[in-house]
Amino acid sequence: MALARRQRLRHSGPAALEICVIAALYYGSARLGLLQQLVRGQVTPLWPPSGIALASLLLRGPRVWPGVALGAFLVNISLGPSLPAVLAIAAGNTLAPVCSYLLLSRTGFRAELDRLRDALALIFLGAFTGMLVSATAGSGALVLAGVLHTDGFWPTWSVWWTGDAMGVLVVTPVLLVLRSARPPKHVRPFRWAEAVLLLAATVAVGVLVTGHTPLLFLGFPLLIWAAFRFQLAGAAPCALAVSIFAVIAGGERTGPFAGHGMLTEMITLQAFNGSAALTALLLATVVSERNQTQREIARACGQLAAMAARIAAGDHRPTLPEAEGEEGGGPKTRQRPSPHP
Repeated sequence: MALARRQRLRHSGPAALEICVIAALYYGSARLGLLQQLVRGQVTPLWPPSGIALASLLLRGPRVWPGVALGAFLVNISLGPSLPAVLAIAAGNTLAPVCSYLLLSRTGFRAELDRLRDALALIFLGAFTGMLVSATAGSGALVLAGVLHTDGFWPTWSVWWTGDAMGVLVVTPVLLVLRSARPPKHVRPFRWAEAVLLLAATVAVGVLVTGHTPLLFLGFPLLIWAAFRFQLAGAAPCALAVSIFAVIAGGERTGPFAGHGMLTEMITLQAFNGSAALTALLLATVVSERNQTQREIARACGQLAAMAARIAAGDHRPTLPEAEGEEGGGPKTRQRPSPHP
């Protein structure tokens, strides 16, 4: 009994630390997201905690959901408006990524995001479907608490839903990439120079977008460049950076968002963010699949070339399928022909 208790304590320590780290990341990213709050001090066009919560569940499993719940509660308790509303909003913020995780698990989602089906699942199940829970629970709680009028339910719901979905689309892929990142080996100097040039171009476009120049569309060539040359490792951070620049420009009503009402601004901003995220994810996964197919074809061609070289050299040893057949069915004896007809 004592040994079992010590083992439980040994395992509960790292688990509790993991939950606290996730809660801290959720809370910190929420405070950053609230810098661009639009509706009642609680709704933003980009909600990074939703992406952090889903990535935590995908990487560490469903056991870390208390960290998401704790972080959501700490964020909303400081915003109000009442304890029941805070509990309802925190519950919605917790259930949304859990639902997304369950939906992705049912489809065989792989955290490497190297298949087109994984990108489509993350977009339509993880972002667009799962985040319906948080938007509905949060907007409904604000209406029931009397903070939001019933006429403002759907506008608030739409901003809430798209903000949570954008958090999944632009933050979750970056965290999944960081999880599988490895130090590159034998990278040519030209490759490093290209990466630095891509980074500089992204920063330059961000400066233009947050200024008074309506050049938001310049982000798409960068996303295509990053996806083709660096796949998800380049496309995901680039999409996140471009979306952050667009959100800052939208919050300050500069660049392409100057002189428009809030509804037009939100439609433009979320349409751009969604298009950027979809372009980065889909193109990066398609290029990854193409590269994987090319590697498999090259490997098969190499095996065929080696087999042809052995045959040409007079090596008539059985090929792999024949050897497997002999091992499975035992040695095959050849009957000698009868001397009598």
